[in-house]
Amino acid sequence: MLIISNHIRLPDAEIEFHAVRAQGAGGQNVNKVSSAIHLRFDVMASSLPEEVKQRVLALRDQRISSDGVVVIKAQRFRTQEKNREDALARLQALIAGVLKTPKKRVATKPTKGSRERRLQHKSQRGKVKSLRGKVTDH
Repeated sequence: MLIISNHIRLPDAEIEFHAVRAQGAGGQNVNKVSSAIHLRFDVMASSLPEEVKQRVLALRDQRISSDGVVVIKAQRFRTQEKNREDALARLQALIAGVLKTPKKRVATKPTKGSRERRLQHKSQRGKVKSLRGKVTDH
């Protein structure tokens, strides 16, 4: 059972694991041992609330395939068990990230003082730039 929040829990049956050989350094061990983990999680077939499913699918994340399956490859550690925990933690972080609704932006207006300072700075820069022209003798 993967606990996402107080209200959302994922049963182990919804998460699929496959052990594969890891990439990168590791000498002969990397060629013999399947220590990397491929985690597959079908969002649409899961027990997540409908609103959360839609938010997960709306993410622009390369780990989510076009048919709504989250695929996470964990190969950071040398043991299969640690990679399994890492993959679960990354899935948990992905789903927990969409649970927080972003704060709505409240439009504000600049203050009178900030507008005056901006205009004063603008006129000062204009004077400096006008003095950069050619010098003529009168």
